Amino acid sequence: MTLHKRLSGKIRDVLAGIRVPDLPYPAGQLEPDAVCDWRPLLLDCWNQQRNERVIHVLRSVDLSWSVKQVNSAYVSYRIMDVFLKTSGLHPELASRIARLRFYFAWRLHAAGAEAFPDFLVSWLDSLQEWRGWSCSGSRSEKVLLDMLARLPEAVSSVFESEQTAPLEDFCRQWHSDSTRRSTQVGRLRQRLLDTEQGAARQRRADQVARALLGRALQGRQLATPVARFILDIWFGLLKQAALEGGVEGDAFRHGSKLLEWLVWLGDPSLSGEDQDRLYHVGEQIGDRIHEVWNRVFDTPLPADALTGIEGVLVSLLRGEIPDLAEALPDRAQFTWNSAWLETREVEAGVVTAAQGRWYVQGEGSQEQRRYFFAFLEDTAEILWTNGAGVKLGLQAWSEFEAALADGSLGSLPAPTPFGKVLEDTVDVLARVSDKQVKLREQAAREARERAEALRSKRAAAEKARRELEAAQAAEQEQMRLQLEKQRLDDEKAEQERLHQEKLLIARKQVAGIKLGGWIILEPDDPGAESLRLKLAVRINASRKLVFVDRLGLNRREFLEDPLAEEVAAGRIRILGAAAEFDDTLSRVVGRIRVGRK
Repeated sequence: MTLHKRLSGKIRDVLAGIRVPDLPYPAGQLEPDAVCDWRPLLLDCWNQQRNERVIHVLRSVDLSWSVKQVNSAYVSYRIMDVFLKTSGLHPELASRIARLRFYFAWRLHAAGAEAFPDFLVSWLDSLQEWRGWSCSGSRSEKVLLDMLARLPEAVSSVFESEQTAPLEDFCRQWHSDSTRRSTQVGRLRQRLLDTEQGAARQRRADQVARALLGRALQGRQLATPVARFILDIWFGLLKQAALEGGVEGDAFRHGSKLLEWLVWLGDPSLSGEDQDRLYHVGEQIGDRIHEVWNRVFDTPLPADALTGIEGVLVSLLRGEIPDLAEALPDRAQFTWNSAWLETREVEAGVVTAAQGRWYVQGEGSQEQRRYFFAFLEDTAEILWTNGAGVKLGLQAWSEFEAALADGSLGSLPAPTPFGKVLEDTVDVLARVSDKQVKLREQAAREARERAEALRSKRAAAEKARRELEAAQAAEQEQMRLQLEKQRLDDEKAEQERLHQEKLLIARKQVAGIKLGGWIILEPDDPGAESLRLKLAVRINASRKLVFVDRLGLNRREFLEDPLAEEVAAGRIRILGAAAEFDDTLSRVVGRIRVGRK
């Protein structure tokens, strides 16, 4: 499964779920038509090759951005910022590549993980071959800048056409050029190594020979012919012997021994003290010089090369002092360093650990990078290159160790490919987003629980209020019913009292009815006439009263108590004397009116 497919789900969740403080998120959910099109803005930033963060650009304009746009801007910044810090590329180069944050922000919002297709990730990973690039203005370093100059146009074409084909063509051409360059670099590296190893052997031979002569001749005055022979002829022999057989070879050892003889012979203060040894040296030195010469060179020693030495020997044997002069010329004409005569061995393990790595001097845009290409054992020197077979210089191993110790030279950390940066950054953001989503879900759940608790509390309070109101209403109703009952009881008692009073009066009236006394029975039907009856008989024993009408008919009997009840109820009226008079008068008047008619 490709990288962008593996990261597809995580990137989708991050763009939708992550929330970062202080970012310009919208206050609420935006309608689709309210979200601004940011492609022209990001294209303009890319064309200007600005180094700003996308978030700063969004803040600089007063427009509405969706949550996904803001998160796309943040994710693109985080990925390219981590790449800028961990890629191992020169800051100037890394900052150029990091400007792709504008492109990635746009593509993340539009296509999610498809913003990182395989061809683009592969191209960004391939930039590791340029981790030794430095902004020094050399021809080889301008090659990369010329190649990168095509990137802005390719990305701008993608912005305008919304198709990735121009960028894919750029990456394909880059890989093609890289393959061709890699073949050339391999040949250049091998050629440089062969050349520098040969030069190192020659340089060591020269420096060792100089050091040997300098140590032997320093502060001495020698016979002029001997000094001239040593500098003009024997110096060359020692260099060639050291070059061919090394300082441990027989030729170099014999040549060094003969140098001591020549110095002893040319210094009268030494050779003039021992005539026996002088004869011995004089007999052998010529043959020894020829023998060593023939070991080193294929051509014979010039015939007159030893003439001056023989003359000095004759003068010394005669007891004469030859003309003397400073054995070494001025330092400006003959330089030497005795340190080359010392054995300088560097542990192979230490060299192996340091070789094949990149180192850096300086900081920021001023930093210069160099590649530890090879260790020249003959001279104990480091061969620095730009990683592409171009020599940057030589440095003694001791100077290298001192530079590491004082911090003026540092080892570049292991590079981090873009694919690794992308995967690690997305993983970190996905974990943060997942944690935030869970926290928001928990907060929402707690909010719902609080709302439910509040609703339950309010419902309980409402229920309690209703129950209280119902209780109060019931209590009030009970009080009302009690009051109403009391009122009814009071009314009933009052009615009973009034009834008893009426009954008492009625009983008195019934008791007071005399024979011939009249009562009126009110009819049940409101339209009927009342019935007048008079007391005809009172039977005291049974307390019965017998009433008849005027004609002595329509007999009615009443007991005293029931009659009193009827009177009290108003259904029967007892007429008094005045009422009887009124009634009689009414009858008389009625008859008169009838008679007149």
